[in-house]
Amino acid sequence: MGVFDNISDPSTSTAVTGSNVAKPLVIGLLSVLASRYMSGASKDTPASANPNTGAISEPDASPGELIGGLGGLLKQFQQNGFGDAINSWIGTGQNKSVAPNQISDALGQDTIDALCQRMGLPKEQILVVLSKVLPNTVDQLTPEGRLPTRQEISRLMG
Repeated sequence: MGVFDNISDPSTSTAVTGSNVAKPLVIGLLSVLASRYMSGASKDTPASANPNTGAISEPDASPGELIGGLGGLLKQFQQNGFGDAINSWIGTGQNKSVAPNQISDALGQDTIDALCQRMGLPKEQILVVLSKVLPNTVDQLTPEGRLPTRQEISRLMG
């Protein structure tokens, strides 16, 4: 069982009964950030988005993409004044909570727009889901209080 199998929240269901968006949304976010930061794009460069709108799919993510996505997430939060929050998720202490509007401020409009396009979901739903699941997900992906190696992330993905 991988770390992403534990991402769930009953309040994240869409209108489709039993459909959970948390796991594909987090993987999608990390993929968007990985593509931006691994390609050397700046935070002002629009993130690439899958034009596959209207359908929630579970994107595939490699260990390298997840590490790049975690690194990108860390950079976005630090650059936008939310380093304390993400450092608490990576560290071994208590995870600080974040409100949906803080997620928006931390990630930036271009990242949120890319996720809306990629996932086919409204901005408000994306922000609510991410504010609920990101702290625990990042905490699980960084069990030793640091960004994992490629081998460690492979084990965590199960």
